[in-house]
Amino acid sequence: MPWILLFFAGLFEIGWAIGLKYTDGFTRLVPTVLTVASMIVSLTLLGLALKTLPVGTAYAVWTGIGTVGTALLGVWLLGEPATAIRLGCIALIVCGIMGLKFAA
Repeated sequence: MPWILLFFAGLFEIGWAIGLKYTDGFTRLVPTVLTVASMIVSLTLLGLALKTLPVGTAYAVWTGIGTVGTALLGVWLLGEPATAIRLGCIALIVCGIMGLKFAA
């Protein structure tokens, strides 16, 4: 169960990271409210997962999920470049997340 909570915490981290782009410097109400709500949910789920998981592992996995998801959505939604080296580095992060999960 803590890994599932951590996974969803990572998804909500992606939500608030991408949401920041749409807040336009916190000047747009709806994107700002959704972004802040996503932050709260993400941190709450991370905190619940930390009841069981080691903090170093959980934090690294949480940020890794957020990093990979945000980078991929940046390519897909925001037109950021999808170079081979960038995608290769994202793949390395995924390998690191998997390694931490299996080592825990």
